[in-house]
Amino acid sequence: GRPRIFECGSAHRYFRNRNPQPNRRRPFNSLSGSELGGTNHSRARTLSGGRKIDSEILAKLCGELASNKKAEDIIVLDLRGISTFTDFFVICSGTSEPHLKAIAGEVETKLKQDHSIRATAIDGFPASQWIVLDYLQVIVHVFHQAKRAFYSLEDLWSDAQRMEWDAAQSPRAS
Repeated sequence: GRPRIFECGSAHRYFRNRNPQPNRRRPFNSLSGSELGGTNHSRARTLSGGRKIDSEILAKLCGELASNKKAEDIIVLDLRGISTFTDFFVICSGTSEPHLKAIAGEVETKLKQDHSIRATAIDGFPASQWIVLDYLQVIVHVFHQAKRAFYSLEDLWSDAQRMEWDAAQSPRAS
């Protein structure tokens, strides 16, 4: 079936449960906490469609797919060890509502068609200027440029390592 689409406001789970102490775990409390059973995500987790894929490989793939549609300022944050609900954020920007739709559509469609991977949830829509694709261990954030600056996930998760996802485009992995 189709992924669940949440109403406005639930996207806040993707940044509000910030863990202030990197080595300290705390229970994840959100709308989907019961689905996760309060446990941490494993690096290889079964997604909708029954396929297993390593979270790092999936994060890099999401970055590449966003790049296919000319997404801007693509970064991949490695949250392993500092997040209780995901391993990676893929964050990118679009310049217009149709551009956001194209980027999110490319990620969703190609993962489904080429890898039999479906998002467990899709939140937001182009008019909201923020679309979130939740693949459990990888969460893809597609922002309009102005909205991205407003939420500033990179600053909120500043202790996360930026992962090199494509050596040609992102040589600054730390």
